[in-house]
Parts: sequence; C-alpha cells; structure tokens
Amino acid sequence: MKLYYQVNLQVYLHSVYAENTVPRKTLEAAVIDFTQAVGLLVRRVRAAAASHELSLTESAVLARLDKHGPATTAELARAESVKPQSMGTTVAALEEMGLVERKPHPTDGRQMNIELTAKGGTVRNSARDAKRTWLAQAIGQLGEEERETLFRAGEIMKRLVDK
Repeated sequence: MKLYYQVNLQVYLHSVYAENTVPRKTLEAAVIDFTQAVGLLVRRVRAAAASHELSLTESAVLARLDKHGPATTAELARAESVKPQSMGTTVAALEEMGLVERKPHPTDGRQMNIELTAKGGTVRNSARDAKRTWLAQAIGQLGEEERETLFRAGEIMKRLVDK
C-alpha cells in the first residue's frame, strides 16, 4: 500500500510540475522534507502532553466527545476510521481510567452512548494546554518574520486540507 502512494505521489508531482522550472527531484525532496518536518513537529507536540499517557486514538476520542458530545462506539469507530472492535478496546481503556462512561442511548435501548466524564474533560484540557504551551513557547523563540511565515504556511496547509 505504501508503494502505491509513493508511486502515485511521484506521478502526481510529475504531472503537476512537469512544466515548472523546479526540477522534479528537487520538488520530491522538498515534499519529503516537508512531510518529515510536519511529522516531527506533531510528535514533539504530542510528547509535550505525554505525561497523560494517552494513545493517539484515546486522545482523539476524548477530543471528539468533548467537541461533539456523546456517541456510540460504532459512531466513534466510523469517525476515527477504525474497526468497531478496536474502538471498543479504546473505549474500555478510557472507561477503566474513569475518563468516559457508558450511558443508555436516549432513543435506542439496545445501544449505549459513550460520554466524557469530568475527569476526562480535565485530562483532555490539561493535555491540550500542555501541547499549546509548548508550541507557543517554541514559536515565541522565532523571529517575527519567521512567525509570520509559519502562520501563513498554516493557512496554506488548512486550504490544502479543506480542498
């Protein structure tokens, strides 16, 4: 599967930039460097909240419940693109930590809703604050021009995702 995406990326880059003045290898190298830099940044931001010891999926579930409210395990699985069995394991771990709780579904007695507990909300906020604090401090060490460039890049990245 990985090879499929690498080949498609190469074909895409070649077709989009074939007439561009940037040599293909240079563009490919820049894309690889960019991808690695974004990955390193994401890992470093996650590490800032590592004391909470939540997996990426657990953190995503807490964030989703915080933002969208109660959901069934199946809804969470679909939203996070994982199998329902995997989400069941994640929810069970969060429940064991006291971060979520199961409550009867309001309209379907066969289902249970997963809800964020007060402790879950506190852990979520604490982890989010730790990440934002680290990132704000790191960005604060940049010069004004670099900060402006970084924020413009963020706007461009958002446009890429929204397409």
